Amino acid sequence: MQTFFYIVDSIEGDYANLKRTDIESDELKLVALALLPPNITEGCTLKYEMMQYFMEQ
Repeated sequence: MQTFFYIVDSIEGDYANLKRTDIESDELKLVALALLPPNITEGCTLKYEMMQYFMEQ
């Protein structure tokens, strides 16, 4: 299984724009807030592993 790391770039309505931090990329990934951990805010770091998002400490 691969692991990806993201930062929450922005939150717009029911969606968040995530930016990869483990590779060099300017592309944003649009993800429904329902798929993300509760209480995320802009600037939070997330780990995506085994088809789930986890908040990084």
